[in-house]
Amino acid sequence: MKTKSVGRQTVKLPDSTCHLLDSYALVAQAAGVGLLALATPAEGKIIYTPAHQTIARHGSFKIDLNHDGVTDFTLQNKYSKNTSTLVSGLSVIPAAGNGAEGWTGYQRFAFAVKAGAPIGPEQYFPGQQMASINAGPGATYYVGSWVNVKSRYIGLQFKINGEFHYGWARLSVQVQKYSTTGTLTGYAYETIPGKAIIAGVTKGQDDETTASLKIESLKTNASRQAALGMLALGTPGLSIWRREENSIGSIPVGSRESK
Repeated sequence: MKTKSVGRQTVKLPDSTCHLLDSYALVAQAAGVGLLALATPAEGKIIYTPAHQTIARHGSFKIDLNHDGVTDFTLQNKYSKNTSTLVSGLSVIPAAGNGAEGWTGYQRFAFAVKAGAPIGPEQYFPGQQMASINAGPGATYYVGSWVNVKSRYIGLQFKINGEFHYGWARLSVQVQKYSTTGTLTGYAYETIPGKAIIAGVTKGQDDETTASLKIESLKTNASRQAALGMLALGTPGLSIWRREENSIGSIPVGSRESK
């Protein structure tokens, strides 16, 4: 037997009833912790910058993803010609310590990934060359996964205060005759270090979806826990519970499709 104080009187309750009350208190506490988690604000967000910048022959454009005055990547369009050969190409040049998603073969190629592809720590970032024309006596080659594509994405890895962040830049690239032209239409990055971003996401929809799923899960768990606590009280609790209820061109260079 245990004693419980009721007002100014002390009433002795059976051990079984005390055990049920203690069990309910633990369950209610657990449910309260779950509901408290619902109020925790989501950290981090996606910073998106719209753009409409053409990178034509001999042109370049500097990308400052987080607008801190430091260039993170440079889009560069080189062109050279002599009496027998012509080379024209668009590349992404990372600043020291940064990288563009891609593949290494006889050159460092940058992937043209589709919208919806994840960009994060699981990817590889050695890329540079996007699309190029190599013309010589008797043959012309278009090289790279960015040859004549529309609204594709470069996966980007860069550092803020020594920590890696992930982002993307969206471009359309046109290769015609002996000229390569790129058009940058926007770029974005994730503010949480080490967190992957989805190519094309501009407003943190992935975070909102995840948060929504977590909230529904917590609500379900809290409801179940509260119901168990109510049932532990017996008939009074039961009545309360009832009320509450690409390889493009002539030379394959590898590509990564969206998952």
